Amino acid sequence: MKTYFDCIPCFIRQTLEAARIATSDEKLQEKILRGVLRSVSKMDLSKSPPVMGQYIHRLIREISGSQDPYKKLKDSFNKLALDIYPDLSDRVKKASDPFEAAVRFAIAGNIIDSGAVHNLSKSYIIETIEQALSQKLSGNIEKFRIAMNLAKKILYIGDNTGEIVFDRLLIQQMPNDKITFVVRGYPVINDATLIDAKTAGLTDIVEVIDNGSDAPGTILENCSKEFLRHFSDADLIIAKGQGNYETLSNADKSIFFILKAKCPVIARNIGCEIGSLIIKDSNSGSQFKGSRFKVKDRPASLASESITGR
Repeated sequence: MKTYFDCIPCFIRQTLEAARIATSDEKLQEKILRGVLRSVSKMDLSKSPPVMGQYIHRLIREISGSQDPYKKLKDSFNKLALDIYPDLSDRVKKASDPFEAAVRFAIAGNIIDSGAVHNLSKSYIIETIEQALSQKLSGNIEKFRIAMNLAKKILYIGDNTGEIVFDRLLIQQMPNDKITFVVRGYPVINDATLIDAKTAGLTDIVEVIDNGSDAPGTILENCSKEFLRHFSDADLIIAKGQGNYETLSNADKSIFFILKAKCPVIARNIGCEIGSLIIKDSNSGSQFKGSRFKVKDRPASLASESITGR
């Protein structure tokens, strides 16, 4: 997906919010803001929004000296999700269709996105999760179910901290031995990394790898050889969240995007209302036709490791 004009104000808002989280020094905040403003004026709008997001957060880390500005926030999201996990797990088990209930909770968990939604409150997150079972689900869940059952190798690309606890609900309704779960290679915004996957309990049930990248999405040319091998070998890819949709919507693979549409640009691109629970099959919809991204193997510039557990 390309970057739209409407994305630009969001970049500036996110820069200021993140700079204030990273440092209380107004001179450093100004330096960050001016650096981003210069770069935004020259950015290639044909690239996906996470390309600019990657630059923004690299600059913030460099200038502020904080390698993980959102660490405290991420820990709080993980704790909140783990606190309500037992109740949600019980509700999934008792549901008439446990798989659908788990899909709904997993998508609703995508609300935990500090890049798209600022100052998320505990009550708002819980309210969003509670609404998931009654809210309209846009997309073909039966096609998703069939694809999951037929697939031999499933790559599940995660998104945010806290949210991945809700992904665990869905993964437990899937054939675990087929699944490799993916997190970011390095901290960026509140996206999940290996330590978060361990905290969420995912490393106990599936293989977990990182993608070797610090982008708030999946920019294939930035990813490690290990990730690209898994991406190439998978016959089904599940991609969570807006950042993964933005970066992979033109990938030449069978992908089910599952996300909550949180901004007007994404909603317009998908063709849905803001706030919708989305299951989007990459093999359907006009926005997925046309140019295709060819996966290129490349030497990994960032370290990548895996944690395997059953």
